[in-house]
Amino acid sequence: MAKLILTHEVTGLGAAGDIVEVKNGYARNFLLPRGFALTWTKGGEKQVESIKAARLAREHSTLEDAQKQAAALSAKPVKLTVKAGESGRLFGTVKADDVAKAVEAAGLGTIDKRKVELPAHIKSVGTYQANVRLHDDVAAVIDLNVVAS
Repeated sequence: MAKLILTHEVTGLGAAGDIVEVKNGYARNFLLPRGFALTWTKGGEKQVESIKAARLAREHSTLEDAQKQAAALSAKPVKLTVKAGESGRLFGTVKADDVAKAVEAAGLGTIDKRKVELPAHIKSVGTYQANVRLHDDVAAVIDLNVVAS
């Protein structure tokens, strides 16, 4: 087992700043190469506080604010205009950053692209749903209308 300090939020494992124990292969092949974690050391524990402080700065200040934004995001579909061919197949794929920018352009507030979870690769026009974790206790479902430009 490997003891790690998470630097990013990993779904099903923990949030940034958490100290977790995972199997060696998961740490060596997934978390460490992608920069999602650092190996745990006594000196690294000092970094935990700065990681947690940065996480708190990015999160909503209160649960009520997160619930208000979740209600706004769930109430109104977000239109995402992308380049596509005549058959409706996209040139590329829709990324979490594209969703975050579309939410901001729709006037529904700002969201962190790292908190957006897309169900699968979106490679054609249509309607899709994406999950957004706004707070530890609040998640919202966004209806995405992917249309060709």
